[in-house]
Amino acid sequence: MKIGIVCYPTFGGSGVVATELGKGLAKNGHEVHFITYSQPTRLDFFNENLFYHEVNIRSYPLFKYPPYELALASKMVDVAKNEKLDLLHVHYAIPHASAAVLAKQILKTEGIQIPVVTTLHGTDITLVGKDPSYEPVVTFSINQSDGVTAVSEDLKNDTYKHFNITREIKVIPNFIDLEKFQRQRKDHFKMAICPNGEKLIVHTSNFRKVKRVDDVVRIFKKISETIPARLLLVGDGPERGHIEGLCRELGIYDEVRFLGKLEAVEEVLSVADLFLMPSEKESFGLAALEAMACQVPVISSNAGGIPELNVDGVTGFTADIGDVETMTEKALFILSEENLDNFKRNALERAKEFDIDKVLPLYEAHYNQVLESVLEAH
Repeated sequence: MKIGIVCYPTFGGSGVVATELGKGLAKNGHEVHFITYSQPTRLDFFNENLFYHEVNIRSYPLFKYPPYELALASKMVDVAKNEKLDLLHVHYAIPHASAAVLAKQILKTEGIQIPVVTTLHGTDITLVGKDPSYEPVVTFSINQSDGVTAVSEDLKNDTYKHFNITREIKVIPNFIDLEKFQRQRKDHFKMAICPNGEKLIVHTSNFRKVKRVDDVVRIFKKISETIPARLLLVGDGPERGHIEGLCRELGIYDEVRFLGKLEAVEEVLSVADLFLMPSEKESFGLAALEAMACQVPVISSNAGGIPELNVDGVTGFTADIGDVETMTEKALFILSEENLDNFKRNALERAKEFDIDKVLPLYEAHYNQVLESVLEAH
């Protein structure tokens, strides 16, 4: 199968999932063509079945903002024709789905039928899509897609709740490459951060308000008042300055390390004892899955799709958004010597259920179903 994949080439969850999916499909013998404005972050190895097509965005004095959606649609048309693609798989509703629908209509005028599969990842529905200025386009793009998937039941339900969707939405969860994300022996790293055997707490995010990194810091403060501990914060974003100030205000700045954006986050997770995800909204919680694959139990909010991943009382605990007290209490329970190993084992066993080798066939089956239905219709 020849598949065109369109995604944001960034550190964000949708871009990571799309890139790893493409790499997995290429390993399985499919020809995969990435179409985006720069090479995806994790497209980091050569494979004879992997191709990259850059979308060139020219700026003209007439336009206040470069028309990326039109440039993207044109590029999709070009790649679909010249590479003879069987299918376009676009990740994130705006602007990828709408651009793909336009490309599909252009190709149809030239006698080429190209099915479009749209995967919804989260903020394209829960944040951007709800904006009244985008809602009609989001609704139209989803309904005009030939196949639609969502990464969790919660996101699927949210989409039906907020948009007039007439298409069936199939839930295909996010996944993990257990060959990449596994606990590695990094004892020297652990010793450097926790020289006296302190417990190591980790949080990774893009430091937006919705991630509630201030809750992470407050939970850590309370943990450190009871047991020796250190906190690693991975990522960067608009809240970084505020969080640094809060650490100083709470008197814990010397016990916290800001690592910024990291490619090899699995190396940090390999030495962690606990992962914190108190987010206000997560459609799935990919960062938590990466932690679990590295045998790190999770304390999270019960928001969005997180409870579909983090099993309360088994792989960690969930609590109401903002309930710092309960999260701290449950964190200390996990970190006790008699409980920690059991939670670590459970986290890994749960992560195995989301192994890419189990999820990839679900996408392949969906592609075949879409191709068959389009063939029948014509």
